Amino acid sequence: MARYTGAVCRMCRREGQKLFLKGTKCYSEHCPFVSRGFAPGQHGQNRKKVSEYGMQLRAKQTAKRYYGVLESQFYHYFELAERKTGQTGENLLRLLESRLDNVVYRLGLASSRAEARQLVLHNHFKLNGNKVNIPSLLVKEGDVITLSDKSRQSEKFKAIEETCGSRPVPMWLEMNRENYTGKVVRMPNRDDIDFDINETLIVELYSK
Repeated sequence: MARYTGAVCRMCRREGQKLFLKGTKCYSEHCPFVSRGFAPGQHGQNRKKVSEYGMQLRAKQTAKRYYGVLESQFYHYFELAERKTGQTGENLLRLLESRLDNVVYRLGLASSRAEARQLVLHNHFKLNGNKVNIPSLLVKEGDVITLSDKSRQSEKFKAIEETCGSRPVPMWLEMNRENYTGKVVRMPNRDDIDFDINETLIVELYSK
């Protein structure tokens, strides 16, 4: 299945929670989810009893949409999480959080994960001093992400700094806004991930 290109606000309404897919709009009173927090479609406001499988599927879909990954990518991360020590669900979220596009977003260098993905693809960032254009690249402890010298002068990033510069940076990351440099201080714990999801449901779904 190809990447979804429709109205992303419909995805938040479908999952019943904000996924922060539209950047600064999601934090404003103009967010459609504020006024229409029910599922899209003719029967969106009808309450339906959801089965156990339905809840598991919704949890997976919510996580996929939150991080902007395709089904094949998501299952690949699940397989990696299974092979690691510890709880599979937490390992899965930790892997998704360590994607380069997510880290760029978390550092406040993009207004959304979709924008972060595009900026990485267009060579705006360096990882440990080297050019990088792979959004799915997994960062590790000690990695340093910097904005390229040319990009620092662009109006695009000046606007991003104005709108996203005050956004809190997670404890597992460190950001120096004066020189547009971020660092992975440590890998995230579950408590560091402000994502309202029951990851156990995802593990149960894939374990059938």
